Amino acid sequence: MQQEALKAIIMELFPAITFEEGGEWLTMQIAPADWKPFAKILRNAKGLECDYLFCLTCIDWKTHLTMVYHLTSTIHRHSLVVKAKLDRNTPEIETVCDIWRTAEFHEREVYELFGVKFLNHPDLRRLILTDDFEGFPLRKDFEDPVNMIRL
Repeated sequence: MQQEALKAIIMELFPAITFEEGGEWLTMQIAPADWKPFAKILRNAKGLECDYLFCLTCIDWKTHLTMVYHLTSTIHRHSLVVKAKLDRNTPEIETVCDIWRTAEFHEREVYELFGVKFLNHPDLRRLILTDDFEGFPLRKDFEDPVNMIRL
């Protein structure tokens, strides 16, 4: 399906969405509070049916964090990117691991490395770092006393 046709379906189902221009995939911005209902629409709406979350990550812009979700429809063969801007001091967004099972470990990784709290996640705990580790290693303000890298 062409990007313009996808845009039309999405705008009809969720008018609050905004789109970014350019890029290989259709990319849109959403408010964090709207993410969960919008995710359900992307997963279930006829013509969209994004049944595979293949990447979930976070970007630190120093002033805010951005969650980035990459979705694909294995039925229709289209890919979408959804971004949500989070407050850097209290980054929170609803979990989508009940919609896409692959999100469970991706969300835990982002929680551990960026400090994003995924609301209603069934098992939000660290994957790699020890429980006593302080800070979030992929944030730009993280100070690593061993490697002494500054961004």
